[in-house]
Amino acid sequence: MSEAQIKTNEAQVLPATPFIKIPEDGEPWLEGYKCEECGSIFIGARDVCSKCFARDSMTPIKLANTGKLYAYSIVHRSFPGIEVPYISAIVDLDGGGTVKGNLIGIEPNPKKLEYDMPIKVVFKDALGRKDREGNSYLSYFFQPLD
Repeated sequence: MSEAQIKTNEAQVLPATPFIKIPEDGEPWLEGYKCEECGSIFIGARDVCSKCFARDSMTPIKLANTGKLYAYSIVHRSFPGIEVPYISAIVDLDGGGTVKGNLIGIEPNPKKLEYDMPIKVVFKDALGRKDREGNSYLSYFFQPLD
């Protein structure tokens, strides 16, 4: 059983993406990879830096759970079963790394959104989705920092 699974005989909580880490004794966090050659930070495992092309210099790191809104799009049309409108956002995390996700906890209205507004990363159930075994999924979202 992997670190990402809660060890029980019942249904488990699984990460919605491989870069969400769910420790047995702590809060979930996002994993990034930092290039030891140029310092660039990326989401997702890799052997080669996408910026300087250094090989075997990528080290896993825990990403910050705060950042600033870099860009957003208010989505009005989506797949059946997905509630619209919602805010798709790109966030520059404090300390490095850029992540795309949904911004929640704020009205999807351009008058309410500001570039560089402070946000935090929050972890919540992934819209009630479950697999065949009844396992639920944990996802990450962005929320305005209070």
